[in-house]
Amino acid sequence: MTTDLNTLLTALCVKIDGEIGGTRCIGRPPRLSNSELVCLAVAQSVLGFRSEARWLRFAQAHLGSMFPHLPQRPGYNKRLRAALPLVKRVIRLLAADTAFWFDNVWIADSTPVESGRSRPTARRSNLVGWAGYGYCASHSRFFWGLRLYLVCTPAGMPVTWAPAAPKIDEREVLAAMFDREPHLSAVRSSLLPICDKGFASKEFEADLARQGIELLRPSFKRERRRRGEPQLKAVRQLIESVNDTLKGQLDLEQHGGRTFEGVAIRVAQRILAMAAAIWHNHKTSAPITRSLIAFDH
Repeated sequence: MTTDLNTLLTALCVKIDGEIGGTRCIGRPPRLSNSELVCLAVAQSVLGFRSEARWLRFAQAHLGSMFPHLPQRPGYNKRLRAALPLVKRVIRLLAADTAFWFDNVWIADSTPVESGRSRPTARRSNLVGWAGYGYCASHSRFFWGLRLYLVCTPAGMPVTWAPAAPKIDEREVLAAMFDREPHLSAVRSSLLPICDKGFASKEFEADLARQGIELLRPSFKRERRRRGEPQLKAVRQLIESVNDTLKGQLDLEQHGGRTFEGVAIRVAQRILAMAAAIWHNHKTSAPITRSLIAFDH
């Protein structure tokens, strides 16, 4: 493990302990603290271990000094799934601790999270009823799984996110994400989310306008040129770059989840790893904020 990753995990552990602290529970407290669990999950994603069994074997051999009380695989899996609310809280904590949090320009998009390919999987999987068939126009392929809707700043810092069935209308999901957290737009004078043409709808844009949110998107051929359109193309490429980080470096589509809880925590685990890297690079004034190269070996 590199010195940079060691520094990142140490700073993250101190941040979590200082802001959230320990969680009181009935019975004997776990030997692996919540902050250590979160750091362990971040290190697993950054170092590219898709298998929890292989990851724990590596951690026992090389990270014993940092994590002296490692659980067995069933215990690690159980605690990690139960820690989903904590992981979400830490992602928000890290985002709010950067200057990016006050940016009033956001980028919103969705990307496939494939969860299976065979027909028996689509019939018998525990994800049936949540996952489904969808089509990815940017890659010209069908998939079976979910779509991850991500709203982030131009620097790539996650603001809010949600996995959803691919058959659900994109505008419904994004509207629900904004309705779920109205305080996000309330603390900003003018919020400008940037989306593609798939989010175009008069009703959708009118609903956002009532919340003080102006949607920026490319215009159709039959429309007059919309506000800020000349600059949209360059900004739109940023969300593609963020998705490439999640998929290319953090193996988002190789999550290995087979249940609702398993997929949810594995997606959150990778978003947390990206948020932690951006947060640490921002605090250390690194030249490239969304870079994992210093931590992934």
